Amino acid sequence: MVEKPKTGKRLKISKAQEYMILAVLGAAIFLGSAIAVVINSINKISFSASVIVAEDQSIVSFSDTIKNIGICPKPSGQVYNDDELKKCTPNNVTVSSVPNTLRSNILENIASNKALASVPNTSNESCINPTTNKNYTYKELEENYNQAESEDAKVAAVGLIKSCSALRVIPDALPAFKNEEALLASIDKVFRDSGTEPESLSPNDETDIAPFGINLYTMDISLSIEAGTNIIHQLLNNLEYSIRDFNIRTATITWSSDNTIELKGAATAYYMTPSALTVTDKSIKQGGK
Repeated sequence: MVEKPKTGKRLKISKAQEYMILAVLGAAIFLGSAIAVVINSINKISFSASVIVAEDQSIVSFSDTIKNIGICPKPSGQVYNDDELKKCTPNNVTVSSVPNTLRSNILENIASNKALASVPNTSNESCINPTTNKNYTYKELEENYNQAESEDAKVAAVGLIKSCSALRVIPDALPAFKNEEALLASIDKVFRDSGTEPESLSPNDETDIAPFGINLYTMDISLSIEAGTNIIHQLLNNLEYSIRDFNIRTATITWSSDNTIELKGAATAYYMTPSALTVTDKSIKQGGK
């Protein structure tokens, strides 16, 4: 008996294997694409979440800054909303509405400090109250601010508080910029208040260094004087009690037979550049790279 060829059966098996391979390949491609889509979606969700977290942190940081300085009254929630920021006018904010802030501490503890204001500002005519013909008291300056109605009047009242209250003592004690002329005039006044004049008084070239690692800078001066012992003693006392700090670094004292003293020395004064809020940019990249 002759056996029939099996070619047709083998062809059918080959076709079935091809279909199976194609089906498996298609499923693998579909699965791979699905996994890639899922991973991409996860990365996008993670990136969006990082952006939202960073935005929330920025909003909280800005709100805390506004609240701590006392620019606006405290927000109803954790952060300021748009309506609260739109309604806020810093010059119209009263001290009583921003307690325990930088603004309230400055105005309540420094501007009204009687010891700091014990020496009136006689060089500024704007500090004279036309009603009393005397220097404004802090209470009068505060009333002037509270009674001001227009924005310009508020700004003018704030200017009076800065220049006529005890706040003016701060830039006198620690200026906000380098001013050698004012420094020499200040120490010359100390000499004159002590009943003498300097033999020489000049700035030193070794200036503008910040030895403390912050925005506190030094200005060096050289001085010499020849006077009696009482005057020298008075001068040193006045330098010690001056509201502006003069640090005597070196001093050479020579006694003369006529009971006079020659004093030569080098002193250091200080100034601090203004501090400012710094806004930084933060870049967030997908994948954290």
